[in-house]
Amino acid sequence: NNSMITSAASMHSLQQKLDMLADNMANINTVGYKRKTSVFEDILTSLQPHEQAFELPGRRTPSGFTVGWGAKLSSILLDMTQGSLQATGNPNDVAIEGNALFRVTMPDGTEAYTRQGAFQLMPLPSGNRQLVTNDGNPVVDALGFDIIVPEGMELTIRPDGTMVAEGLDGVPEELGRIGLVQVLKPELLVAIGDNFYGVSEGVDAAAVVEELTEWQPDVSVRQGFTEQSNVNLTNEMAEVIAVQRAYQLNARALSSSEEMMRMANNLRG
Repeated sequence: NNSMITSAASMHSLQQKLDMLADNMANINTVGYKRKTSVFEDILTSLQPHEQAFELPGRRTPSGFTVGWGAKLSSILLDMTQGSLQATGNPNDVAIEGNALFRVTMPDGTEAYTRQGAFQLMPLPSGNRQLVTNDGNPVVDALGFDIIVPEGMELTIRPDGTMVAEGLDGVPEELGRIGLVQVLKPELLVAIGDNFYGVSEGVDAAAVVEELTEWQPDVSVRQGFTEQSNVNLTNEMAEVIAVQRAYQLNARALSSSEEMMRMANNLRG
């Protein structure tokens, strides 16, 4: 039953998109969140030939007809468009303007990336403080080292990413440049939870992200700001309604196919 197979396959894909849209709407107030978008493709399309009698002289339409077998969710992509910046007045909050991500070290030692710049200065036994995310993951500099602010000094991050520790004596101490990467292929970034992104095993990270070792004019860092989610609630609700209508249509086609099979089984010769 072609209609039953097509409807069942499409309903599964539409349910996946509904889950994706729900995830976007749930993170509308998450700092640095990037909305997800979906890409659909045909599962299979076959051409059914007609009888030879249909090939009449002067016939303009093809002698066959196309049969589809539903659609599947082939991939989920990240929408890396810029979110609005909100001033917080907290010197530990940092936002990015432009195509870049912060570099973060995860507990297992791997490197991850994020736009969520609500950072904290975690005290160390030595009296110094370390720049970390809200989850306690270390934020690294352009060379991959932890960012340590000396005791009694305050951290200042300039628009070009340069970090300076300033004390009461007025003598600044250079701390290097905050670690940033530029996204080359956002479709290869994978969400690893808690608003962090990584690169899948077997994929060359250099082909997905590029380290920004020098300041780029189109990328700047804003201290005392956070980037808001780029989710537009109106657009997400419109997509939810469209997906629900498509799901309802496929569900009705599935019910009709089931009813036709029931009627065929009840036929008596």
